[in-house]
Amino acid sequence: MKLESVFTGLNISAAGLSAQRKKMNTIASNLANAETSKTEQGTPYRRKVVSFKSRTARMFSTVMRQSGIRLSTTNGGHMGGEGLAETTGQTVPAGIDVTESEDPSPPRTAFDPGNPDADANGYVRMPNVNVVTEMVNMIATSRSFEANTTAVNAAKSMAKDSLEI
Repeated sequence: MKLESVFTGLNISAAGLSAQRKKMNTIASNLANAETSKTEQGTPYRRKVVSFKSRTARMFSTVMRQSGIRLSTTNGGHMGGEGLAETTGQTVPAGIDVTESEDPSPPRTAFDPGNPDADANGYVRMPNVNVVTEMVNMIATSRSFEANTTAVNAAKSMAKDSLEI
């Protein structure tokens, strides 16, 4: 067994932890600016969203073919694996690309004639941040972070136990 294979699980979980930390920071920024009607550019704050993409993912069928395991179908309508495009690359993703972008939805308007940013009709353009949506995203991100932490602890425990053999 190669030494790198011991750390594969840790590397995958570390990439997940890093990605979830970036997402949590973005959510915190959205919540902090939920009422910011004017930024340095003179416009309302725009909600930020984070998306994840695996760097070198390969198709499952390719990995299965290379392993030598033959799969059978239980239904004649299922794809047999022939004709599926093959990709090349590493068997383990090298990491996760995390991209942050602005939500294109329009800003919401609120009637607040006393606000210095109000227009002639008394309406203020407010950020397109929904606090409830952000809180739900925060809970989901927190759970993903916890799952990656659990995976790190399991990988550490397996590595420790394998050294004791």
